[in-house]
Amino acid sequence: MLRVGGVPLHVLSEGSGPVCVLSGGLGMAWFDWEKVAALLAPYRTVVRFDRPGLGLSAPAPGPPALAAEADRIAEVLDALGHRGRCTVVGHSLAAFHAEAFARLHPHRCAGLVLVDGSVEEKADPRLPRAVRSAWASGLAGALAAAGLPRALGPAGRRLAGRAQAIGHHAPHHWERAAYRTSRVLRACVLENASYPYQAADLAQLRPQRPMPDVPVTVLAAYDGGETARGLRWLGRQRALAAELRGRFVVAAPSGHLVMADAPESVAQAVLGL
Repeated sequence: MLRVGGVPLHVLSEGSGPVCVLSGGLGMAWFDWEKVAALLAPYRTVVRFDRPGLGLSAPAPGPPALAAEADRIAEVLDALGHRGRCTVVGHSLAAFHAEAFARLHPHRCAGLVLVDGSVEEKADPRLPRAVRSAWASGLAGALAAAGLPRALGPAGRRLAGRAQAIGHHAPHHWERAAYRTSRVLRACVLENASYPYQAADLAQLRPQRPMPDVPVTVLAAYDGGETARGLRWLGRQRALAAELRGRFVVAAPSGHLVMADAPESVAQAVLGL
């Protein structure tokens, strides 16, 4: 446990070599990267951390925001004594954080791997940020008071995982302990509520802070189907790679949880930068 930005965070560092940070999508924990970390640790110093409220980390006093999450990556590295360049791997929502880290901390970034990263071409939040955050906080409090996290949290986590993966993956032994807490429920609800604002903040950041000249790989999940929705998603991922002047790679067969379905593809993307 390290105090980062005033918040006690659960941080795991393993392996040796150039530093690589793994950051999961909305509501995810450090253990979601177990397979990828095992493949990378012989060649990289692999850093995983739980964002505030998630996994084993303490909650933050306020809702998440894009710049704060990008800064948090830098602060975690500082706390570990890693002050040089690093590769950042961002999955889903955390792809926003990884890209923002590169733009806001260009001298700390050695490369990016965006794993089935979130894409919002026209981010347009309809409510003031404070209103949506207050509503989300109230909802989380009501659900916690009703005992929902303890009763249904781990089951909800498993259902979400099965819906986003094509393979069967055994639950991690920390999964039940983490997802039956009101702390994690609140963090998940607040991350979900903050999503459109983080997307909008990234859209505003792009013209203001150019990408550094570092290698970028966009790794898109593809389950092998020929649905219009799936093919559109691949097109959006390809467009993101083009916008960032990066390499477009498909992980197949894989659901959205690429780190579970195709960990070798993630490791290869990192080692191939």
